[in-house]
Amino acid sequence: MAWVATAELASAVSNAGGLGIIAAGNLTPSELKAEIAKTKALTENPFGVNLMLLSPYIEEQVKIVCEERIPVVTTGAGNPGKYMDKLKKAGTKVIPVVASPGLAKRVEKLGADAVIAEGMEAGGHIGKLTTMVLVPQTVDAVSIPVIAAGGIADARGVAAAFSLGAEGIQIGTLFACSRESIAHENFKKRVLSASSLDAVVTGESTGHPVRSLRNSLTKKLLELEAKEASFEEFEKLAIGGLKRAVREGDIKTGSVMAGQVAGLVKEIKPVKEIIEEIYKGAEKIFRNFAEMGVEK
Repeated sequence: MAWVATAELASAVSNAGGLGIIAAGNLTPSELKAEIAKTKALTENPFGVNLMLLSPYIEEQVKIVCEERIPVVTTGAGNPGKYMDKLKKAGTKVIPVVASPGLAKRVEKLGADAVIAEGMEAGGHIGKLTTMVLVPQTVDAVSIPVIAAGGIADARGVAAAFSLGAEGIQIGTLFACSRESIAHENFKKRVLSASSLDAVVTGESTGHPVRSLRNSLTKKLLELEAKEASFEEFEKLAIGGLKRAVREGDIKTGSVMAGQVAGLVKEIKPVKEIIEEIYKGAEKIFRNFAEMGVEK
């Protein structure tokens, strides 16, 4: 959600009763400060920051999060252990994104307050396990809350996540196409027109698989992969791709990162409407189960 999860989207989610998240991975320290200030001006409700631990600015970003008393951070692309004590002393809850039950157990030992179990259906950087198998195994592996992510875009996905033992959900692709999202209209329209088979994976041979929508960039990346190209060659072609797609609307040579649920996203709606629809729908599903004598 880099370049997408800005103050506008984060504040809209928090105002609608969710926990909005600012994506800090692409931000300089001054830009992160500005996004936090803007979000505080747009909502009085809690919001969080996502920290990409491989960011060249990570030290400064952690310092800013602590100074600003951000209540929650989610982390990805690295081990949060180095920053755990500092964040906890500032009163910040730390919720790493994990792709395996083993990693969930490790971050729990480091002091994580919860984990986001993200299945490989998700857009962007992915692991190897699907949400359906990752979530229940992670729930069984740890004693802290598990938040499900990957493949969730409607009430059915929410109900399924809770049935698997999750205590919360994280949504990306659907919110990226919300009315409040600053993503370029070309980006949103490409997602809305996509089928589930359009969300392809590139970079598996490099150890850094990414899911995005099929276009000329993914075609070239897959051709490089077939030739067993180096990670450096991949990086040279892919660098800056997400920004080109999200901010400039280049959906041909840009990286249109989106999950397999793109096939379910058919309309641009306000965040508040999205949240109300999926939770009311999930409640209805569980009421139907109860009437049938089936427990959650």
